[in-house]
Amino acid sequence: MNITLEDPNIQCLCRTLDREKLYATLQAQTDSDIFREYFTGSHSAVIADTPVFIGREHAEKMRSVISAIEKIAQTPEYCRAVAAHAPTIAQFDPGARGVMMGYDFHLGPDGPKLIEINTNAGGALINAYLAQAHRACCGMTANAEPSDLQAMDPANAIFESFISDWRRQRGDAPLETIAIVDEDPESQFFYPELLLFKTLFERRGVRAVIAPPETFEHSNGALICDTRSVDLVYNRQTDFAFEKVQSAAIRSAYLANDVVVTPNPRVHALLADKRNLIFLCDEDLLRQWNVDEYSIELLAGAIPRTVVLDPDRADSFWADRKKLFFKPAAGYGSKAAYRGDKITRRVWEEILQNDYVAQEIVPPGERNIRLDDDVKTMKVDVRNYTYDGSILLTAARLYQGQTTNMRTPGGGFSPAFEMRASTSCDCRTAY
Repeated sequence: MNITLEDPNIQCLCRTLDREKLYATLQAQTDSDIFREYFTGSHSAVIADTPVFIGREHAEKMRSVISAIEKIAQTPEYCRAVAAHAPTIAQFDPGARGVMMGYDFHLGPDGPKLIEINTNAGGALINAYLAQAHRACCGMTANAEPSDLQAMDPANAIFESFISDWRRQRGDAPLETIAIVDEDPESQFFYPELLLFKTLFERRGVRAVIAPPETFEHSNGALICDTRSVDLVYNRQTDFAFEKVQSAAIRSAYLANDVVVTPNPRVHALLADKRNLIFLCDEDLLRQWNVDEYSIELLAGAIPRTVVLDPDRADSFWADRKKLFFKPAAGYGSKAAYRGDKITRRVWEEILQNDYVAQEIVPPGERNIRLDDDVKTMKVDVRNYTYDGSILLTAARLYQGQTTNMRTPGGGFSPAFEMRASTSCDCRTAY
């Protein structure tokens, strides 16, 4: 990943996570002992024991790509192009920029390749505490540090991003209550992180509740949950356009500007719909929009060729499928996404009936880890958690299989450390 010929991601097998320190920190944050059971039981593959190293050039390139996209996304030309396929609710622009954006990259010899963009990207607070629980062990980690392109105190920077979105709509009015909203919250894969967010808000003087969307009522100019007025909704659910019946009250309050919602339907439409990558990698189209040449060349080199999966050209796509990854336009969490070389005829017929994009396959990076008595090679993708184009936190995900799955033994979230200098690993055993 743009480090040295002696790639530390291949060479260094040090297991540097101090799990006891992590569990103690998380328990102290929430007064809950849920995390030890969570990370050692059915969710044991959510966090990895081994860090990932990123070259400085790659880190800087990711920052530039994110900045360019966020700038283009505010232009009238781009907004009009998105409106052609976005839901009607996305036309409403209350002003919020959207917290917890996730820009996912594969890092290789040709530089970072942006695979996708997500709203309400999960794992940020888990990663904030995870990075602090890793210890130095050898020459690699001694010459590495959390990227200087991310916040020094990511948990506080995350909180400040919520305050910023609040102020974009409400100015200096006090923020008193935040509702963290998801469908059946306690059953969610990242439910413990919702507890971390609740604590994050409450320790800074903001009342917080975790609730499913159907428990809200829009009445007398306010969004109500459990008899209390809600000022801001942190939207964790995947009903991005509030189309489900249970989201009716939130939808009504949002459109009436009676509550601040972040991330909101417009943010999802502008950034997270996979069809938008088609615009962003089209050099001729960007020139027509008067985008500067630096940004055009930057995105052309960083975004794999992405096109609409046109059913009328099904035979052509099928013939080229081994070079392509097929993703639902409004997809999330790798659900219903398929590598072309793994797809079956039955699945192929199903996806042709839905809105999909076809994206050129870009190999992920690799990270060797020690698992029991064996050395395993894991795939790596890198997620940048951002707000308004600025990186708050950078983390990696280790996995095997077609997509990041948080189910690979030895895999999961891993802190992304930026190398300060070329160096080699002096360890001989795994810690």
